[in-house]
Amino acid sequence: MFWKRKKKKSNEFKCRECGKAHEEWPALAFKSPYNYACLSDQAQKERGKLDSDFCQIKHDEQTDRFIRVTLTQKVNDHCEDLEYGLWVSLSEKSFFDYLENFDNKNHKVIYFGWLCSNIPEYGDTMSIPCDVKTRTGNSRPEIIPHNDHDHPFVTDYYNGITKEEAEKRINKMLENVK
Repeated sequence: MFWKRKKKKSNEFKCRECGKAHEEWPALAFKSPYNYACLSDQAQKERGKLDSDFCQIKHDEQTDRFIRVTLTQKVNDHCEDLEYGLWVSLSEKSFFDYLENFDNKNHKVIYFGWLCSNIPEYGDTMSIPCDVKTRTGNSRPEIIPHNDHDHPFVTDYYNGITKEEAEKRINKMLENVK
């Protein structure tokens, strides 16, 4: 998480990256896929490879591959939506296609992926199937959960949440950063 609440005004957030105060809601970002975060420090060093957009974990029989993505959660009673910075796993073929085209501003495809960030408000959100839509201009891909997957996170994605719920999530994430 890259933001912390500023003490002076309740609607300002101080960015840990740039040090400036922002009035808009911070994105709720995860630094790594849950799979990587669960590894010991030693296992992360020996088997993992993580940067701001890609992660790989080598196992004896396979390698797990992840990319950083975004998700926009509709907030029904507010003019601003809640943004998430999440991780998804991709197949080997999709991962390397995305990696090969990472700097291609015109690369626009849809991959299949599995959500690999565990969002606290929903219990287990691992392995929710998603469409991963790359965007022109080198923005991070946006994910769209499959609407036929029965999970509260998917229901909220399609139906929206309240401003009160969005602010509760922001405050909970900020508390966990301290």
